[in-house]
Amino acid sequence: MSLGRWLQTQWDRVVAVGLVAAGIVALVCGWFGISHTPYPAEQLPYILSAGIGGLLLVSIGATSWLSADLRDEWRKLDAIDDTLHELVGSPLVDLDALLPQPERQASEASV
Repeated sequence: MSLGRWLQTQWDRVVAVGLVAAGIVALVCGWFGISHTPYPAEQLPYILSAGIGGLLLVSIGATSWLSADLRDEWRKLDAIDDTLHELVGSPLVDLDALLPQPERQASEASV
């Protein structure tokens, strides 16, 4: 699989890694800005812009990664569901054996 194709299929993870990387860069830049001045009044802008912004970017990136994982799990479950629906019409599946006992007795009584 080529890199371009992989980037197309895994775009959500690429975005997540990019957001986390941008957040880490913002945090490091903020730390350097804070470490060069002893005055709290000069440190506040770095805390507000780089510190909070960096944490926000890291949080959004981590959430995006989890969302990508959940999307993969839903795709797998959809594939399993489709396969089971295809098997229902085949001779491999006995629908009477799948029904719970009270429903089976009720369906037999109505016939």
